[in-house]
Amino acid sequence: MATGETGFSDVVYDLISVQYHALKAGHDYGQYVRDAENAGKQEIADFFRKVMEEDSRRAAQCHKYLAQLSGTEDAGPAAQ
Repeated sequence: MATGETGFSDVVYDLISVQYHALKAGHDYGQYVRDAENAGKQEIADFFRKVMEEDSRRAAQCHKYLAQLSGTEDAGPAAQ
């Protein structure tokens, strides 16, 4: 199990990173939807909604994997 400077496994760090970026992007996409709607571009607004939903699912999947790793030696220093 590789660990970075934090003592957490690379996999846990990577999952947290993907989850963070998916959630952050999802927040930003809300503005993109509003921008497209305000411009009268419903098809583009729908595209942004789809992208937002995909990132939401991605964040939820990361959460699931992190829960599975919680309490295992792969979770990091707190698990030992």
